[in-house]
Amino acid sequence: MVRMALTALAAAILSIQPGHYARGVEPAQMEALERRIAAGPSLADLVRYAYSVNPGIEAAREAWRATVERYRITTAYPDPQLMMTYYPEPIETRLGPQDWNLNLTQALPFPGRLSKAGDVVEADARIARLELDRAIRDMLVKVRESYHELLYIQDAKKVVNLNRDLLDHLRKVGETSYAQDRAAFVDVVKAQSQSAQIQYDLILLEDLEQTEKGRLNALLNRAPGKPIGRLLPHALSPVLYQIEEIYALANENREEIRMAETGIERASANKELAFFENLPDFRLGFFYGGIGEPDVPVPPRDAGSDAVGVQFGLSIPLWFGKNQGRMEEARAKERRARAMKEVEVNEAHAQIRSFYFRLKNSERLVRLYGDQLLPQAAQAMEISETWFREGQGSFSDFVETQSAYYNFQLALARAKADYGKYLALLERFVGRSLTQRDDGERDE
Repeated sequence: MVRMALTALAAAILSIQPGHYARGVEPAQMEALERRIAAGPSLADLVRYAYSVNPGIEAAREAWRATVERYRITTAYPDPQLMMTYYPEPIETRLGPQDWNLNLTQALPFPGRLSKAGDVVEADARIARLELDRAIRDMLVKVRESYHELLYIQDAKKVVNLNRDLLDHLRKVGETSYAQDRAAFVDVVKAQSQSAQIQYDLILLEDLEQTEKGRLNALLNRAPGKPIGRLLPHALSPVLYQIEEIYALANENREEIRMAETGIERASANKELAFFENLPDFRLGFFYGGIGEPDVPVPPRDAGSDAVGVQFGLSIPLWFGKNQGRMEEARAKERRARAMKEVEVNEAHAQIRSFYFRLKNSERLVRLYGDQLLPQAAQAMEISETWFREGQGSFSDFVETQSAYYNFQLALARAKADYGKYLALLERFVGRSLTQRDDGERDE
């Protein structure tokens, strides 16, 4: 009775946890989110919507619940066996003919075996919970990546449209200047080719936008063609952690590393379970046989009494090779689990170093283009236009400076998108924000 109570309590505790991840959004709130997504969503709107409806998260959640339910199955006693035997020709016994008998047996594992099997399943349940955490994490990262990519495309379209109008103006100025012998024909052709290139860029960006919207809609469990409005910009904040601190956070929080640690615990519990599997199992039984009245002149005093018996048996772990192999297999799996943890840590550190470099490089590019190159290109374009109008510069210089300004605008938008994507990928390793410290410090 005590064991049954403990088993029920453990199963109840485990079954409570998945509900923490089953938080949903009320239908009215979902409708409001749907309207905001169609009109122009923020990153928070997309994340909340995806968290509520993404089927990958639901699949991981149900896998966890299935593992939790397996605890009660694993720690339960085997089902009792009932067998009835009927004799068409009754067997003659001293007490009379036996027409039938009944056997009821119950297998009893060696004490402690079921609890060790339960420890293994508990480790499986913790791993399944971490799988759910990882599914949520990966979904959030994918949404953030898609958001920044779509935001770049929309910003690039805005840049292209502005520069298309400027190039149309330049082309007309070049054609007029050529008619007045103030510009060479090759300069006019260059302006026309630049205009054609921008038209191609606009068509390409339109296709890329529809493709990225289809990817984002898939993450949101929406139809591919459902509308997504112009995204609201998301402020890019600097990382407040040094690389060594990020390593430490990853060792503590990364789901794959925590799963590897739990895998070691599971392997250790499995090794202890293997020891119990080498011990005998017991079997208790009850026997009942129906005896008829004997057909003899002088029956025994207890003639016709039914046969009743109690049975006891045990398995004999006689094959020592099998027993030793079971233990060595468990030890090998434990060593493998420890090695796999080291692999996960090393791979995490290598990827963190790579993403940290790319993040910092994108941050440098944002500052380079935003603070230096783009203002300089804008100033150079104004100067070249002034010089051209005053006859002190060539039309070709005017076109070249405009082209540089256009490319710097696209490069700045690309660097901002890359910064947001690499920040999301880096935060995937640490399971928390890297732009805000525990003490609340934040650089705006």
